[in-house]
Amino acid sequence: MEERKVGVKTDYGEPLLLRPREVARMLGICLNQVYNLAEQGQLPSIRIGKSVRIPAAGLREWLKEKMTS
Repeated sequence: MEERKVGVKTDYGEPLLLRPREVARMLGICLNQVYNLAEQGQLPSIRIGKSVRIPAAGLREWLKEKMTS
């Protein structure tokens, strides 16, 4: 019987949540810009305590919207 690993990754090994620093690096923008976009509600984000995380699926959808508009 195969043991399932518990964690914050999807079945495809992709993280469910990204740190703002990771998103900044991925998009080639500064970290402050990621925080500003999240704070303004333009970039999907969630708070876990004092931490901000960006859902990977939300980031993909946000990028699709930006590419089509």
